Amino acid sequence: MKIAFQMDPIGAVDINADSSFRLAEEAQARGHTLFFYTPDDLAYREGKITARGQDFTVQRVQGDHAQLGPVRDVDLAGFDVVWLRQDPPFDMHYITSTHLLDRLKDTTLVVNDPFWVRNFPEKLLVLDFPDLTPPTTIARNLDTIKAFKEEHGDVILKPLYGNGGAGVFRLDRGDRNLTSLHELFTGFSREPLIVQKFLPAVSKGDKRVILVDGEAVGAINRVPAEGETRSNMHVGGRPEKIGLTERDLEICARIGPLLREKGQVFVGIDVIGDYLTEINVTSPTGIQELERFDGVNIAGQIWDAIEARLG
Repeated sequence: MKIAFQMDPIGAVDINADSSFRLAEEAQARGHTLFFYTPDDLAYREGKITARGQDFTVQRVQGDHAQLGPVRDVDLAGFDVVWLRQDPPFDMHYITSTHLLDRLKDTTLVVNDPFWVRNFPEKLLVLDFPDLTPPTTIARNLDTIKAFKEEHGDVILKPLYGNGGAGVFRLDRGDRNLTSLHELFTGFSREPLIVQKFLPAVSKGDKRVILVDGEAVGAINRVPAEGETRSNMHVGGRPEKIGLTERDLEICARIGPLLREKGQVFVGIDVIGDYLTEINVTSPTGIQELERFDGVNIAGQIWDAIEARLG
């Protein structure tokens, strides 16, 4: 097959952690050809969705892990699969790319389905499952946020469309910074904020569960660094081997059919204790850590699911 990756610059990836690299490596091992371009090089041109990028091959040699061919323009309708794999922020640039890629639906499989990526942002899809999530409010109005904090005391405040642990604050009962943080966030962004009741179980880890075509295939635990609330690996969280609990499987059984129906082939959900906190569909991570811990080929399972969808 002909595979295109829409992603951040491939030369900068960590080959021992990056999920897009692992997906490319597995595709190459299956004999598929690879093409790379960044979101800035996606375009609509007189009825066609095009990209300016390069053919590439990969090898597991850090610093020499991607061999790129000459820059060329391609019609993405000529590809079998396009991977939507750039990292958030989930801003208008990101949203526009989903609109453009959605125009390929009659000719090309885009993974994850861009229509539903656009309509299922990480922190909003969980609102469809209020019984699985901690108490949550989404608001821009300071009085609304204050009332939520007054009710629940110890809360997590973060940007609605943030990622990687950036801008995440824990505000306990004695904290006096809510008004200042609200001024800070609303001063540079028109987005609402999301506030959730703090879950003490995060000290034992924030579990990333990987789902492939709606089925749970494993999990890793991300433990916060000493003195940190955030467990994201971008900010020093430590990955650990962990299994799936009955509660994890119950959560996945509830959300899996919807993810499968909406073309979300590769999804990573976040579970703290017994609660679902995020459903990551934009550019999930965790494949390589899970493969090392469990000795399984998750990238292979993802490609099996894609090949099945293509018949």
